[in-house]
Amino acid sequence: QVQLVESGGGSVQAGGSLRLSCAASGATYSFTCMAWFRQAPGREREGVASIDSDGSTTYADSVKGRFTISAGNHKNTLYLQMNSLKPDDTAAYYCAADFRDVWCERLREIDHTYWGQGTQVTVSS
Repeated sequence: QVQLVESGGGSVQAGGSLRLSCAASGATYSFTCMAWFRQAPGREREGVASIDSDGSTTYADSVKGRFTISAGNHKNTLYLQMNSLKPDDTAAYYCAADFRDVWCERLREIDHTYWGQGTQVTVSS
């Protein structure tokens, strides 16, 4: 059974940085698409960034130039480096992944079968 576990969340002041990690277990094959989503209180979950098996990345406009998604050397590990954090970045951040041939760049929830439990990021002003 595939499981995704996020870590690295926490509280930081505006302008600070955090690095999120996602570790997968139970996967026999490499994911074709891995992504980060986030959900703030009272808001819908939104795509933050994705990376496909070729290493191509996509970012939401709100995080471009501040966040960097990357895949680890170990199979099926994922990172999100978050710099210049803003209070609007406060949310629960979720790691998501899939083995199917999906349109990773669209950052859609339906293209991700496997989800982590989330890690909280809180940015204070």
